[in-house]
Amino acid sequence: MPPLTLYIHLPWCVRKCPYCDFNSHALRDELPEAAYVEALARDLDFACASLDGERPIEAVFFGGGTPSLFSPDAIGRILEHAGKRLGFAEDVEITLEANPGTIEHGRFSDYRAAGVNRVSLGVQSFDEVQLQTLGRIHDRRAAVAAAEELHAAGIANFNLDLMFALPGQTVQGALADIEQALMLEPAHISHYELTLEPNTLFAVRPPAGIPDEDQAADIAVACRARLAEAGFERYEISAFARPGRRCRHNLNYWSYGDYLGIGAGAHGKLTLADGRILRSARCRHPKDYLERAGHAGAIVEQREVSPEERVFEYMLNRSRLVEGGSAADFSEYTGLEAGRLAPGLAKAEQLGLVRREGDAWQPTPRGFELLNELQALFLPAAP
Repeated sequence: MPPLTLYIHLPWCVRKCPYCDFNSHALRDELPEAAYVEALARDLDFACASLDGERPIEAVFFGGGTPSLFSPDAIGRILEHAGKRLGFAEDVEITLEANPGTIEHGRFSDYRAAGVNRVSLGVQSFDEVQLQTLGRIHDRRAAVAAAEELHAAGIANFNLDLMFALPGQTVQGALADIEQALMLEPAHISHYELTLEPNTLFAVRPPAGIPDEDQAADIAVACRARLAEAGFERYEISAFARPGRRCRHNLNYWSYGDYLGIGAGAHGKLTLADGRILRSARCRHPKDYLERAGHAGAIVEQREVSPEERVFEYMLNRSRLVEGGSAADFSEYTGLEAGRLAPGLAKAEQLGLVRREGDAWQPTPRGFELLNELQALFLPAAP
């Protein structure tokens, strides 16, 4: 069986950011914390019925939304129930996404006491004008204070989310964000480009001055070089980590591992003992989820992944990793013969998108730049 992790979606935010296409909902009334924690417990009990044998959880990830709107006590109760139902690996990594605008002084120490040992801080930028454009509720001072509080709480393993190619941003402006981030001594930095996603406010009314493709590429190259100089290894297309500090849940996801997904709109992937791979999705709206969690009514999609889809899904994820993959792990994670991957890899190598050595392969720099083209080589044939 592939490694198993647990994703827990907490869908509320103080307000919806104009670039965000995640399943998040502006909090208009009081947070239904107790009711949602109970719904998650019911949902987890229901999800556990699909597991074959004992499969300890290697990592837990609280995503959102803004999970730090939930109290440390609520997070602790969720983890306690998950630990009893599933069992955690001895070195389990438990990540909480947090917004600097929702953290009070001293609270990170309470989250740590509840079981959180890794935090992902949604900073996006340290530039006050950019933060206002992005609709963030925090300022530079709050972001710095949150990182300092993480160190004070003994959570040195934290990530900073940074965006680049922001409206009017220059190479110098993006590097200034990197320099400020490095001063805060994070263990991990996620550095991703602003994109205009469908069904977002920015897609309807794009902000002026977004860098063009060439300008965005110049920013990316300069920032990656500075991160490498500072000792951050790029291990995924947008993820950079100090040695030993890769995000274990996300790495499992990109490796085509298994994960249980609970919470409003959460997705899951599970390999069964008979070799089938199932994907599932929960209902998206919190109100519906609170009513349906714990029974089949909460599942709005469940399907078996065909062999052809497994080839594409494996490459869709693995090609995001700098280290790529191998014939052995392809068979281990998909249950398929390695030969199914060979035609696509041969074509990708011919186009200069991957390099191969023995049964191992990895994307080339050109493959990373043309990632969509690389992944498209493995799409299932049209019926």
